[in-house]
Amino acid sequence: MFVCQHVLSEDECPLSCICARDSGTVTCRDNEDTQLPGDIPAWATTLILRGNNISTLPGGGFSSNNGTKLELMTLSLSHNGIMVIEADAFTGLPRLRLLDLSHNRLVYISDRAFHSLQELRSLYLNDSLLAPAVAQLSNALHGDILCNLHRLELSGNRLKTIPISRLDAFNLHTLVLTNNSIESIGKEDVSSLYRQKQVGVYLSLNPFRCNCELESFYFWLKNSSQCVDAARLLCAEPDAKKGIPIEWLRGEDVDCLNENLEAVSYVFLGIVLALIGIVFLMVLYLNRGGIKRWLNNIRDACRDQMEVYHYRYEQDSDPRLANVAV
Repeated sequence: MFVCQHVLSEDECPLSCICARDSGTVTCRDNEDTQLPGDIPAWATTLILRGNNISTLPGGGFSSNNGTKLELMTLSLSHNGIMVIEADAFTGLPRLRLLDLSHNRLVYISDRAFHSLQELRSLYLNDSLLAPAVAQLSNALHGDILCNLHRLELSGNRLKTIPISRLDAFNLHTLVLTNNSIESIGKEDVSSLYRQKQVGVYLSLNPFRCNCELESFYFWLKNSSQCVDAARLLCAEPDAKKGIPIEWLRGEDVDCLNENLEAVSYVFLGIVLALIGIVFLMVLYLNRGGIKRWLNNIRDACRDQMEVYHYRYEQDSDPRLANVAV
């Protein structure tokens, strides 16, 4: 739903909100509002909408009905249950520098969701993306639009990869990817990180799989200081390495050649043992006649010996037989 903004005069404040003109802040918290406020003061530079029930950010929702653009530089929309961000949702906010959309339940993000935010410096999307929105995010993060973006936070979204196809399209200084589902960083992403040396990356609390697929990332981690929380990166798999800091691994632990050779050696050992088993069975089969005679001889010898033992036992147990024997 399109919501036209009516810009209030200097002394007015939106209903159910708290205004602090000295700091330029308007705060609308825990009001269970389902729509954006339509009467933001002209002097406002910070708008905090938190704990409401705004499910959709409509296109043009921050545009005024008289063409006057808002002077907002900070917009916090966390904890509002937002599910949909439509195209041009932030049109009318040409000076916006910080946008916080954390702790929502996004299922749809339009490719043009952040259109017109050329001055945006910080974007927070922590704990906000459900599976459909994760797939749409890379298309919504346009480098040609968000060319001045310095900080991007995507913590707690079950991401499996870095959702930015080209890091060099942005002016990023900080990328937060903590507490996701990243098991490894691919070669292309590692190469991109090497080229963007100004980017500081946070990657702790991800379930890294410490096998040879981690090789490129491991050597980037060892040779670069870009990963700010490198000491907190731990192996989740395999079980033998679980809980071990990635920095403590040795090069051969993630060497694909060594891992492949080890696998080949086990296969070769299995083949050799199988061949030995086959040869042994063939020898038994070819000599089955001799083996049968040998077994029969052993059986007869055992039988004769048991008869001797049996006879001696009867003598010892019967005194009359013992006297006869004497």
